[in-house]
Parts: sequence; C-alpha cells; structure tokens
Amino acid sequence: MRKTLLALPVLAGALCLSAACGGDAETTPASPAAPATQAPVSQAPAAAMPFGTACSAVPTSGEGSFSGMADDPVATAASNNPVLSTLVTAVKKAGLVDTLNSAEDITVFAPTNDAFAKIPKNTLDKVLADKKTLTNILTYHVVPGRKTPADLENGSFTTLEGAKVTTTGSGETFTAGGANVVCGDVPTRNATVYIIDTVLMPES
Repeated sequence: MRKTLLALPVLAGALCLSAACGGDAETTPASPAAPATQAPVSQAPAAAMPFGTACSAVPTSGEGSFSGMADDPVATAASNNPVLSTLVTAVKKAGLVDTLNSAEDITVFAPTNDAFAKIPKNTLDKVLADKKTLTNILTYHVVPGRKTPADLENGSFTTLEGAKVTTTGSGETFTAGGANVVCGDVPTRNATVYIIDTVLMPES
C-alpha cells in the first residue's frame, strides 16, 4: 500500500587565500602561480520521480500530491490522495491506520479505486464487513523494507499477512502479484508505495 525525503544540495564554501581572509588591506597579493580556487559544489543525488500511467491522476499540489505524501506516514498520505479513497476506507474498517502509520520502512502495493471497482459490489461489501478477511487482504499488500524498482525486477517477498507476493518487470513496467503497477516508487514518510490496478488476494 503504496507522498521518501528530498536531500538538499550542500553548497561548499569558497577556499580563500590569506590575502582575502582578513588582515591588512596592504597585504602582499597572492602569487600568480597560486590563484584562488573554489571548492567543488557537492550535491546529493536527486530523488527518483514516481513513474507510471496513473501518476498523472495524482494531484500536483497540496497534501495529496507526491511532495505532500512524502511528508506524511503512509496511511495518512493515502487518505489525502483521491486515487486511493476506497483503499483508505478499507484500512479504516480493518483498524490498520495506526499499524501502518507506525511501521518503519515498509512497501505498500496500493490498489486504486478502479481496482476495487473490479470486485462485484456484493462481494466487496461482504469483505468490508468481515474485519478478519479484510485484514488478511490488506496486510497481503504490505511487505517489510522499502523496495526499489530494481528490487521488483524479479522479487519474491513475504508479506505482513504471511504469504509471499512475487514481482517482475524492468524499467517502468512492473507487476506485483499479477497486478500492474500504474504509478510506482511513490515516497511517504515511512513507506514506498506502488499503486496497482488490481486488488491482490492471498491464497486461502
């Protein structure tokens, strides 16, 4: 259940020679053979941008945007994103908000509203009313550790539910448990989120 966190560039100070670092203005100028130099600028690598066809549906500003989600723990971040409103309803009904928000370094495969819409309404209503079943389904979407796209290329991860979920893909095209990742590598304060187009079902 998949707004990690941007490092700010660190600007190094200019190295100064004795002629420019205080003292009398009449101090003898530095030798031409030793011109003043400036330390190279050190810059942290830029954070990867989320990718995928559904990323355009995420708000571009505000708490539901990628930058807004990055500031909040994952359940709170998802609650601010209109693409994930059905998932948030399910998480609340299962009583998992605090569990997800307090977890450290997790990866969430987060089904979109359209993913939940694929489930027949009667079936979805029954699942939402059955806390145990709902909890099993939702925790099947969560794995320990922040997984990068490289980790997903040929991965097999034990979920919080206990069963394994497999991932495959490369570049910007990935699947998780057979579902397509439609917006991947979305950072939140305590999780990395991969938004998927199908609700994953653990084997019963």
